[in-house]
Amino acid sequence: MSTAEWLLRRDRWLTAGALAVLAVLAWAYTLAGAGLGMSAMDMTRAGMTPTSVPAAVMGNVTWTIPHAAIMLAMWWVMMVAMMLPSVAPVVLLAAAINHRSNMQQAPFGATSAFVSGYLLAWLFFCVCAVAVQWVLQKTGQLSATMHVTSAYVSAALLIAAGAWQFTPAKRACLKHCRGPVELLVRWRRPGTWGALVMGARHGGYCLGCCWFLMALLFVGGAMNLYWIVGLSLYVLLEKFGPRGGWVEGTTGTAL
Repeated sequence: MSTAEWLLRRDRWLTAGALAVLAVLAWAYTLAGAGLGMSAMDMTRAGMTPTSVPAAVMGNVTWTIPHAAIMLAMWWVMMVAMMLPSVAPVVLLAAAINHRSNMQQAPFGATSAFVSGYLLAWLFFCVCAVAVQWVLQKTGQLSATMHVTSAYVSAALLIAAGAWQFTPAKRACLKHCRGPVELLVRWRRPGTWGALVMGARHGGYCLGCCWFLMALLFVGGAMNLYWIVGLSLYVLLEKFGPRGGWVEGTTGTAL
């Protein structure tokens, strides 16, 4: 094995390890309740048996800046936990390309910038999710366990998410997520800023592919473990499962 190959393999393992640690921490924070005062398992049980929800949780929450920050952190860390495993191969590929283009420089700075750009794209989604959560709560259409109480709103979300699965935008974004090499080569720019922009660009495609699916957390409950794990596994299936359109088509029809 040449020195260059050894360095590349070492960097790949270090990058994969860092991503794994970040994903584990995000899952741990989510499972612990993401600062809501109840664990995710307790929130899941409470969603199934609303009478078991403590009075403190059932009461009307006053939206202050600290509370909004907690909600934003909850959504963002949850997105990190759900999306980071599926984007890990792209991050490793980007790190390998960076390393091969400049063997004298470790790829970690550019790689961390790429991941930061990707997560910033999902931060935009989380800001929108918190805004929707605030509106739903103010209009009395959100339960204490953060799922929509109106059957009409839930139906509209399911139908819209199902329809999105058949749109050209969904197909284009999913095609990119399944084959990101063109973006990594064509849009590659040197330096930390270039990696940040490229990560945000890839995150934008990923967001376009999955944002409607993540909005379904309002149907099942934002902290419902069954929905969180189920959606996470489905994202992996869409990106790495069989091609041909039957996966997203079947899901769209079912929704």
